[in-house]
Amino acid sequence: MQILLVAATNFEIQPFISVNNNINVLIAGIGVPSTMYNLQKKLQEQRYDVVIQAGIAGAFSKDSPLGKTYLVKQDTFGDIGIEEKGQFSTVFKLGFASENDFPFDSGWLINKHLLLSAESVAAVTVNKVSDSELQKQQLIQTYNPVVESMEGAALHYVCLQEKISFLQLRSTSNHVGERDKSKWKIKDAIASLNAEIDKTITLLNA
Repeated sequence: MQILLVAATNFEIQPFISVNNNINVLIAGIGVPSTMYNLQKKLQEQRYDVVIQAGIAGAFSKDSPLGKTYLVKQDTFGDIGIEEKGQFSTVFKLGFASENDFPFDSGWLINKHLLLSAESVAAVTVNKVSDSELQKQQLIQTYNPVVESMEGAALHYVCLQEKISFLQLRSTSNHVGERDKSKWKIKDAIASLNAEIDKTITLLNA
């Protein structure tokens, strides 16, 4: 099986790739534009059976344990819209686009080919990570996501358009809005993430 492992940065997947040199890897960069461009370019060079995106993420609920890895079922671009007087409205709600225009389904980019055992959740992708409580509450009220990243929806969008099977794995290193890095659990998140990558690829190749 031809598998492409995608990450925003090398360090997020270093434990896995340091002992597995037989898998195709793409370090696509941080953020939506870089991920979209580099992933699309890679897919033009070679066709893959499955694309796996792996990375750390923020958890919205303070009750969510850090260092837990999730399989993302659905994602969307959380900051495409209009903000007025502290209220955020999506382009779908405003009527500028249809929430069911392909590849969207009710405003979501949904992975309908889930394969694995990790708990599957809704995620949201933003271009700006901040400590804004207003931004956090807007995202919760609009999307009710479990995790937040800066690249996930780009993966879903490209792979749905190209009709390529994909999986997004996210391990929570911090709570959304918490910028005090002494409270982050990056080491735990990366350990959990890489264990899930290994488990996932083993299962796919079985």
